[in-house]
Amino acid sequence: MKLYALAIAIFAISCSQPTEDTNEIFNGKTLEGWKVLGGDATFSVEDGMIVGTTKTNTGNTFLCTGQEYGDFVLTLDFKIEDTANNSGVMMRSHFDSAGKKVYGRQVEIDPSSRRWSAGIYDEARRGWLYPLPLNTPAMDAFKADEFNNLKIECIGNETKTWLNGKPVAYVVDTVDNTGFIALQVHAVDDEAHAGKKVYFKNINLDTKPSPASFGDNIFVVNMQDNQLTGYEQSNGWKLLFDGKTSAGWRSARSDKFPGKGWAIENGTLSVLSSQGKESANGGDIITTDKYGAFDLSFSFKISPGGNSGVKYFVTLQEKTDGSAIGLEYQLLDDSLHPDAKFGIAGNRTLASLYDLIKAEKQERFIKPPGEWNQGRIVVHPDNRVEHFLNGVKVLEYVRGSEDYRKLVARSKYKVWPAFGEAKEGFILLQDHGDAVSFKNIKIRRL
Repeated sequence: MKLYALAIAIFAISCSQPTEDTNEIFNGKTLEGWKVLGGDATFSVEDGMIVGTTKTNTGNTFLCTGQEYGDFVLTLDFKIEDTANNSGVMMRSHFDSAGKKVYGRQVEIDPSSRRWSAGIYDEARRGWLYPLPLNTPAMDAFKADEFNNLKIECIGNETKTWLNGKPVAYVVDTVDNTGFIALQVHAVDDEAHAGKKVYFKNINLDTKPSPASFGDNIFVVNMQDNQLTGYEQSNGWKLLFDGKTSAGWRSARSDKFPGKGWAIENGTLSVLSSQGKESANGGDIITTDKYGAFDLSFSFKISPGGNSGVKYFVTLQEKTDGSAIGLEYQLLDDSLHPDAKFGIAGNRTLASLYDLIKAEKQERFIKPPGEWNQGRIVVHPDNRVEHFLNGVKVLEYVRGSEDYRKLVARSKYKVWPAFGEAKEGFILLQDHGDAVSFKNIKIRRL
């Protein structure tokens, strides 16, 4: 009898204490197990839902789990009243007690016309990691004035999101393997937006998850240097730089990689400075293969005052004394390099189609010289071309269109017939005489 009683007692204790894999983090009645951090907005429980209410004169406010989690799948339903505001769900996040700020990855709730719901933002740290121009079909998933279903999968270093069953964002990160989960009430500036509510219900947490299928051909923001996930490989991506060798690249002037002027070190491919003398040191390098329709992604870091470019549809048929000719994604320090003020209406600035179309950028999506930026060039099979900078589309045009040819006719390229209209060409990294580094160069044929 004593052993039987002891067993009953042990069983009762084990059932009364939540364990690591307990799925219920909200009991539908109280906020027990949660704590408010950051600002002074309010959270309450109404009709089995967590309700956050906005308040002026306070910062972003977060209702945070008292426990930290590693691998999990979180599902919940949310609804937001104020279409001029936003909210979000934090995962694997942390609290800076000195600055009184919650920071970490956040899944965005965005009811505005921007439509970036279920994109991934890095709160109080790195900014946007996965803005939705990277996956435009998912921009229509959000439903206004009703509950939306959100799914977040965090397994290992991968985070995936779904909104109303549609796959949205995919990020492979190098930080935060564990942290707390939190619900956000965003700060508001005026009384017109005070007292607005955001609702969360049907909150379920699975801490023994298995990866779910994510559909095909969705862009992955992969922060692991010079690596591809199995998902990327299965969707046709390949590395153009392995982080260690010059394999896949050669000089634009010969069949060999330049013997000087370029360096491969610490996972980066860098053109060395020659005091701004274009192609006077190692010269441009090009891919050994040619490409037609493609999706090209690359990380780049320019030096202060630096100038370079990523060119595409390079044929090497145009003979020049300097850099080889091709359509160019401009790499430039807009604030210090004089080329930013030349051309027409800013068409020689960072991420522009050089000398043809200006990139329309927001300062918040530009990292300064000395920091890594993410470039992307997408050439669709119908000749539509897009330039992206740090996940945001900054320009679009159609090769060979009437508008395109009018732009060429007033540019430096007018001397070359059918400039930029070749069926395929090399991809080129430019030696413009300034120090510039590249990594994470990957491509997928379309």
